[in-house]
Amino acid sequence: MSGRDIARQVIVGVGTAYRGAWALRRFSLDRAFTAVAVMPTFVVMLGIFGIPLLFSLYLSFTGWALDQALLGGRFVGLANYEDLLTDPAFVGSLGITFGYTAATVAAQLMLGLVIALLLNIDLPYMRVLRTALVVPMMITPIVGALCWKLLLEPSLGFINYLIGQQIVWLGMPATALLSVWVVSVWQNTPYVALILLAGLRSLPGEPLEAAAIDGAKWRQSFWHITLPLLRPYLLVALLLRVIFEFRAFDNIYALTGGGPANATMVMSMFTYLTSFVRFDFSLGAAASWVMLVISMITCLLFIVTIRRRDAH
Repeated sequence: MSGRDIARQVIVGVGTAYRGAWALRRFSLDRAFTAVAVMPTFVVMLGIFGIPLLFSLYLSFTGWALDQALLGGRFVGLANYEDLLTDPAFVGSLGITFGYTAATVAAQLMLGLVIALLLNIDLPYMRVLRTALVVPMMITPIVGALCWKLLLEPSLGFINYLIGQQIVWLGMPATALLSVWVVSVWQNTPYVALILLAGLRSLPGEPLEAAAIDGAKWRQSFWHITLPLLRPYLLVALLLRVIFEFRAFDNIYALTGGGPANATMVMSMFTYLTSFVRFDFSLGAAASWVMLVISMITCLLFIVTIRRRDAH
């Protein structure tokens, strides 16, 4: 090998090393710039969510009151959580919350699936119906609940006018929770329908075409092809609706305020009344953390279930 070839290889090696070092340096600079750019947002989000969350955790272990705002609360350990578990109102709100969530989510999933199947049919003016579907979902929950409150008004409400009776829908324990359930189903079913409609639109057409050629009926194709392929979208809708309905507050606050006779006293309503009506902030913070833990456990169970099914 001549001296010229050796020099050429040395120059090539130095150039390669220089380019590698420059690429590594540029990568480090990009990462540093990304960190600097994200840092203000991270600090703001930490201040908005992280600090109040930690402060509420601190409150749940203290006996904190308004007159002790500057001095700090007295540490009481798990006393607030013990009081919750022995409080009949809180235990009752747990049962109402679970029952309300299960009934509401089940209705939303079934109705949402039916609506999605109907809207997936290519018919004239179907785009108009799809657009109209989102109207209940776009209305502010408080506004929608107040409109329903007028419809359910005993003497002047349109619902009683239609049935020809004067039923106090929101004033009787037997009908108050049912009324809240109807309002929630009306307002949130379009959300589920849109998720499932997007899933139906993304499904491959070959399996359905092959089933039709083999003589499969619509019911068989739905149960054995469409529904299994739609399962990921159903699980996503199920998880999201369980989370949102478990902490439902707006509709119940506007319609009944937790009454009558605690018939609609869900956990979120109990937390609100405890904290901002009775001003027992420590007990309210403990109740909110119980809600958070239950929500996290529910999410983890869903995620584990989905991963196990995907693994099989």
